[in-house]
Amino acid sequence: MRWDPGGMHVSVDKDLCIGAGQCVVTAPDVFDQDDDGIVELLTEHPAETDRDAVKEAEHVCPARVIAVED
Repeated sequence: MRWDPGGMHVSVDKDLCIGAGQCVVTAPDVFDQDDDGIVELLTEHPAETDRDAVKEAEHVCPARVIAVED
């Protein structure tokens, strides 16, 4: 899939992640967790169909480690 420059960009701060896993529950096509429970970003440029889930994951993250730029 090719990234649309008009689409969103997602980044995470793994150093501040507390491993709550809410991102994975909310947007499993975009986020995962490593063996220590720390967030893994599966794609920096998710599909438009994942927009609502990604924005929700950003909102529910207790450590606020997810940043979404439109």
